[in-house]
Amino acid sequence: MQKIVGIIMAIASVLAVYFIIKEQFNIAVILIAVTFTLTNGVRAKDMVAKGYVKEAKFVRGVAIFFGILAVAAIASLFV
Repeated sequence: MQKIVGIIMAIASVLAVYFIIKEQFNIAVILIAVTFTLTNGVRAKDMVAKGYVKEAKFVRGVAIFFGILAVAAIASLFV
């Protein structure tokens, strides 16, 4: 599962750079938010496995924040 998430993060990062170069910043922001969401989600799971439960809660909250930000950015494309 982590390999699949890693591949998705890599693709989203490369696409974000591509859309920044193409000056389509709204799509780049969405991809960056998705990348941050996935990165922080993986970090939270890793922290729980290492026993850092309190820190994992905070990082999970950051992941949720960026997930909400990504959904809001996607919604703003259609408004």
